[in-house]
Amino acid sequence: MGLGTNLGKSGLRVSCLGLGTWVTFGGQITDEVAEQLMTIAYESGVNLFDTAEVYAGGRAEVILGNILKKKCWRRSSLVITTKLYWGGKAETERGLSRKHIIEGLHGSLQRMQLEYVDVVFANRPDSNTPMEEIVRAMTYVINQGMAMYWGTSRWTAMEIMEAYSVARQFNLIPPVCEQAEYHLFQREKVEVQLPELYHKIGVGAMTWSPLACGIITGKYENGIPETSRASMKSYQWLKEKIVSEDGRKQQAKLKELNHIAEKMVCTLPQLAVAWCLRNEGVSSVLLGTSNPEQLTENLGAIQVLPKMTSHVVSEIDNILGNRPYSKKDYRS
Repeated sequence: MGLGTNLGKSGLRVSCLGLGTWVTFGGQITDEVAEQLMTIAYESGVNLFDTAEVYAGGRAEVILGNILKKKCWRRSSLVITTKLYWGGKAETERGLSRKHIIEGLHGSLQRMQLEYVDVVFANRPDSNTPMEEIVRAMTYVINQGMAMYWGTSRWTAMEIMEAYSVARQFNLIPPVCEQAEYHLFQREKVEVQLPELYHKIGVGAMTWSPLACGIITGKYENGIPETSRASMKSYQWLKEKIVSEDGRKQQAKLKELNHIAEKMVCTLPQLAVAWCLRNEGVSSVLLGTSNPEQLTENLGAIQVLPKMTSHVVSEIDNILGNRPYSKKDYRS
């Protein structure tokens, strides 16, 4: 893959594409397919594998750990990340209390059969826990050798700033990265708020759902295929989104974007992933795929990246009509 970047302003080198395990591992796909996907990814130069304690009720971590054990890849060549928040049914098994951060990470490490993860993420903010407690607990698990870095997911810029200030105030470890949803139809946070944070405090962006839960593949153009996640019971919300008025408008824009992809001799998913990668503020884009063909296609986005000229990008902007207004151009 060759295209490595630093995670935010930390020294951690991550591949610009990573493999996520949401929906797929322990859910949509068999363990054999999970292993195929990880092997294709790793052999293509992907070093980043992301999971969470809540995925498939802990099964995703177990499968990931089993595959790592079986493959015997050098642990030092991998970047493994997990996320904490929803650990179990009891009140004490969720949230970002010191208790759950420490116990939850212990649980994750046990399931993955690992001594440490590279980045532990808070899977969402927790208004019930004081920020100082969260930052102290994250600092503690890092000092204990259970994690190398910590980050946030779905936090607002203000919450991330607060964590940073608390870390500075008490000489604790600040977060290095925010995991955020980012794709052609969702841009504001990653293109306006996070670059500001990157320049101020060095927090990078690791983005997920580059294909908007599969919407951008165009596979929902004529309804909902039975094999897609939108047909799964727990993804009713996605189904509703697709058949809504907005969803219809999105499909129309995708048709136009498809013409650009054809001109560039790539597929729509490749165009969409390359479009996410073109953003300098994005350290890494997480892919979620349910079969080897999809993964290979998505990894091909790397070859499309050099073709993402400013001309192509503005053509895409014209079709989308959703370019967020940025207060300041940080590149200048």
